[in-house]
Amino acid sequence: MVSLGLVFLASATLSCLCLAYEDHNRMSFDDPPRKLVRHFNEPGDLHELTFSCFHRKQLLISDAWRSQLARSIDRAGELQRFELIAFVFMPEHVHLLVRPLQAKPDIDKYLWAIKQPFSRKIKSLLVQEKAPLLQELTIRERPGKLTFRFWQEGPGCDRNLYTEKAILGSIDYLHRNPVERTLCVRAIDWKWSSASRYILPDEPPDPDLPKIFKLPGYYVQ
Repeated sequence: MVSLGLVFLASATLSCLCLAYEDHNRMSFDDPPRKLVRHFNEPGDLHELTFSCFHRKQLLISDAWRSQLARSIDRAGELQRFELIAFVFMPEHVHLLVRPLQAKPDIDKYLWAIKQPFSRKIKSLLVQEKAPLLQELTIRERPGKLTFRFWQEGPGCDRNLYTEKAILGSIDYLHRNPVERTLCVRAIDWKWSSASRYILPDEPPDPDLPKIFKLPGYYVQ
């Protein structure tokens, strides 16, 4: 069994920069806004997906909003046939480790199915509350057109994973994010990640969190 601690530093560097991947045929780059990330849909690969709040603002600090995001992830997974293996919600960004169930998954549609319904829901809440944040998140896209943005424009980062070392490293990286940011002392203390499902698998799942699927045994010996 590969030690998770040994691969954490390398995994963190790759995930933050989105520049190096497991081989030159399986990589994607976090391009500037309005450019597309090229998704490599290799059969059997897991995908570590990262996307950020608008201008990396710390918008994911409300438990109610985070729970709403969890429901959006569940619905998108059912609709687009993706299983969520691990996740973490940070104050300004999200990491998801997912397993596509289709031979030719559409990751762009999966991300759209997560982000757009959630964004519309939050906008509706802000309008109802007449919250000042609504104005902060509304930009002039072009003359005469205003657009609400909860998420940073663009698809974020997509990293293909297929080796045991990379998969375990990704799970460890996601769970240790809040610890490294000093948001908690132990990974299990951060409610908004899948750490508790891995550390205490026999405990009832938290209904506020998205559904976590068990990693098939053939990925990890």
